[in-house]
Amino acid sequence: MKKVWMMSALAAVMTVTAACGGGETETEEQSAETQAEESATTDEGSSDEEGTLSGEIAIDGSSTVFPIMEAVSEEYTKENPDVQAPVGVSGSGGGFEKFIAGETDLSNASRPMKEEEAAALEENGIEYIELPLAYDGLSVVVSQENDFIDSLTVDELKKIWVEGEAETWSDVRSEWPDEPIERFSPGTDSGTFDYFSEVILEEEDISKNAQLSEDDNVLVNGVIGSPNAIGYFGYAYYAENQDSLKAVPIDNGDGAVAPSEDTINDGTYEPLSRPIFTYVKVDSLKEDHVRDYVEFANDIAGEMALEVGYVNMPEEEYEKNQQKIEEAAGSAE
Repeated sequence: MKKVWMMSALAAVMTVTAACGGGETETEEQSAETQAEESATTDEGSSDEEGTLSGEIAIDGSSTVFPIMEAVSEEYTKENPDVQAPVGVSGSGGGFEKFIAGETDLSNASRPMKEEEAAALEENGIEYIELPLAYDGLSVVVSQENDFIDSLTVDELKKIWVEGEAETWSDVRSEWPDEPIERFSPGTDSGTFDYFSEVILEEEDISKNAQLSEDDNVLVNGVIGSPNAIGYFGYAYYAENQDSLKAVPIDNGDGAVAPSEDTINDGTYEPLSRPIFTYVKVDSLKEDHVRDYVEFANDIAGEMALEVGYVNMPEEEYEKNQQKIEEAAGSAE
C-alpha cells in the first residue's frame, strides 16, 4: 500500500512538472520523492514489519505454562530481535501478585483467576482478558524403579497426600512395602498445587512431609531419585522425562486411565485434565509490540503446546481468543 501511494505521489509531481514546461531539475524530483516517502511513513505510524518493533514485555507466572510461553518467546524474538520478552516463573499465584501490582503485561496461570484476585485487579483499575492456551493433564508420577504401583484410585491419591492419612506405602495398600512415602509437590504459589488441592485434597492440608518446590525440575529429580517417591506436575514435564518416570493411571470410578494427548483432549483423564491460560493487561495492548506478541502467541500456542508436551485446543478456541484481543485492543485505544 505504501509503495502504491508513493508512486501515485511521484506521478502527480511529474505531471505538474510537465505542465510547467519541464523546468524542474533532477535534484528537485529527488526532493519530491523524499518528501513523499516521509509523508507515507508519517501516515502509517509505527510499523509492524519484521525487525521494526522494539520494547520490553513483562511476563511471569505458572511453571506449567512456562514451556509454552518460553517457546513462543524464542520464536517471536527470532522475527523481532529488538523485542525483549523473557518469561519468569513465580507460580500462578505469585504471577497474579505481580499482575495485580501492575508489574507485568502477561500473567501465565495453570488455573483460572480467583475471585479475590479479580477483585484486587478491579480495585487497582487494571482491566484484563483471559486467553486459554492449551490443555494439560496433571500427571502423577513415580520412579521407573517403582515396581509395585500400577494405578491409584482418587481416594488412594488423597490418602497419600493429606496430612495424617498415610505414612508408609503399606498404609495405602496392605500388600505394598512398609516404606515411608516420599512426596514431591509444587509449591503453594503454583496453580498446579491449587488445582490438586481442590480436586484431590478437597482443600485439606497437604502432608507436612511433602517436599515443595516451584521448580518442576526439582520435583522431577526428586521422584527419579527414589523408588518410594511420588510426585505430580504438568504433563509436559512427564513427557520430557518419561524414560526415567512412570505416569500412574488414575481411576476415578470408571477404570484406570493414564495421561496422554488423547485422554487429556477427550476428558477421559479425569479429574486431572485442565485448561491452562495467560492473562493480558488491556492497557498493554496499546503498545504495538505487546499486541503483536500476544497475537503471535495465540497463533502458535497450539503448535508450541504439542511441541513441549501439552495438547492444543480446537482452532475455534484460538479464533475466539483473537476476537478478544481485537476487542480489547480497540477499547484500549
